[in-house]
Amino acid sequence: MNESILAVRKAIDELDLDGIAAIVEKCLEENLSPEEVIEEGISKGLETVGRKFEEGEYFLADLIMAGEVAKEVMPILKAKMRHGDDNSKGKVILATVAGDIHEIGKNIVGLILSANGFEVIDLGVDVSAEKIIDTAKTTGARLLGLSALLTTMVGSIREVVDASRAAGLRDKVKIVIGGACTSENLCEEMGADAYGETAIDALRIFTSYT
Repeated sequence: MNESILAVRKAIDELDLDGIAAIVEKCLEENLSPEEVIEEGISKGLETVGRKFEEGEYFLADLIMAGEVAKEVMPILKAKMRHGDDNSKGKVILATVAGDIHEIGKNIVGLILSANGFEVIDLGVDVSAEKIIDTAKTTGARLLGLSALLTTMVGSIREVVDASRAAGLRDKVKIVIGGACTSENLCEEMGADAYGETAIDALRIFTSYT
């Protein structure tokens, strides 16, 4: 593994807000792609922090701080991304489900999708099923990306699925889930359409629906 990528992971793990920008800049100087920095560096670092949080080694404040460290370099990476053509591939609604306030994973997905020609409608965190489906109605978006980090909040995914069915949209929308507590099994259990483990997975899945 590239040493600079490992340094990115370490900076996220050690919550190094002051040092992360220089490390990411070094990655880019070495001609590593922004996508590689995100997938192999930032995302892996966040996975480590998430694991330490689950094991009780890190606390909620540490989890939030890790998100801030990652957010610090998103403008740098976005500026270096190869943007797709001007023709939108479609609208994607992104939201962290009701009861969950974690957003860095969702934001990374939004960055990747935007850079690849999608129009991203980011509803933020702790978003109700009603708001997600109402937005789908008003915007005509047929691609929904739901993020969930907390296991206790996975029921909110089913609420979105049920709300889409009640609104007569279930056969018209594709619901993709992601986040630390999600899985292929959970996707099937909740009645969603697809599960993406990484931001690049999300890009591949949404592209397949266009």
